Amino acid sequence: MNIKKIKDVRPKALSDHHMPKNYNVSLKAYGGGGSAKSLNPIPKKLKTQSMKGFENQYKNIIDYIVRITFQIWEQKNIGYIYDTYSHDCRVWDEFGLQFGSEKIVSDTVHTNNAFPDIRLMADEVIWAGDEKISFHTSHRTIITGKNTGFSKFSKPTGKSVKLLCIANCVAKNNKIYYENVVYDTAALIKQLGLSVNEIAKEIANKGNVGPFAPDFKNSRPKRIIDKKKSVNFKTPEKILNIRNFAESVFDTIWNRRNFSAIDQIYSNDIVFEGSTERKFNGKIQLRNFIISMIATFPDLALSVEDIYWMGNEKDGYLVSVRWGAVGSHKGNGLYGPPTEKECLIWGITQWQIKKNKIVKEWTVFNEFGILVQLLGDR
Repeated sequence: MNIKKIKDVRPKALSDHHMPKNYNVSLKAYGGGGSAKSLNPIPKKLKTQSMKGFENQYKNIIDYIVRITFQIWEQKNIGYIYDTYSHDCRVWDEFGLQFGSEKIVSDTVHTNNAFPDIRLMADEVIWAGDEKISFHTSHRTIITGKNTGFSKFSKPTGKSVKLLCIANCVAKNNKIYYENVVYDTAALIKQLGLSVNEIAKEIANKGNVGPFAPDFKNSRPKRIIDKKKSVNFKTPEKILNIRNFAESVFDTIWNRRNFSAIDQIYSNDIVFEGSTERKFNGKIQLRNFIISMIATFPDLALSVEDIYWMGNEKDGYLVSVRWGAVGSHKGNGLYGPPTEKECLIWGITQWQIKKNKIVKEWTVFNEFGILVQLLGDR
């Protein structure tokens, strides 16, 4: 497939007025996410919203996302992908571009063969947009299953797995046409009893990694392009604009290296969950992780690619941020001896904000993809 011949169908950016101001449409109505217990029967009192072009059975965008996931993965109606993904959909993961509904069907069949009892339990869905500009959803799931079939990594291991995934989808007229999805692949491989480094090197040497999403490639951080230094962000007593807050948080901590800002931005008992089964409680562990990443990639520069949120000051906010970073592997640390290779890093972060502080964070990034970029012989 020639990436240059594929038409760019990036969705239009959302404006602040596209963000829901309350939680009337939220995952809480399901009381447990995507599972047989919470979806059979379907909750009776769901808030409805205008969804022109979508199937009448769906009451709102969260109802759509949760139930199509359940039907495709747990009820094994994999062909329903043809009805809910456009024929020319773009799905970007850490292996690159997966183009078209046929590819998505093929990959889903393969995964179901590897994990016949697979379940995708919705942990949260953050949404924004509408039927006109498209609905945007950031769907955090917990994936479980037992590996009794051949996977892309090995023969059956008989091991059970549990991993985090965040999928940011854009849908219109009942079809998802653009998606950025990041799995905790490194955790999956470890739980299968395999060597993450060996699998990464094998994949790298086969050249089985495609291009990155165009909005990532075309927005290399300003710090690299024009050498501008980052603005020193002063934490406001009151968050007036989530977009400005999110951009400033990432720029201040990751680009300006102002790690002291963590004390003002995060609550004292911040709970963090992230790639390769990382779980932190408190700001010290979070700060140490961020410093270790930048020590590994000393020239790392990060840019925010997409932001949307729901909520208000009284009830708090749920925020989804997709970001990308570029850095050279020049430091000893997380990924072994320096290789000097430039590495492209991207991920999706979700925040829960209460009383102007981040109280919970989930960040899944292409950590296995980092190893693929660093460990190949090329």
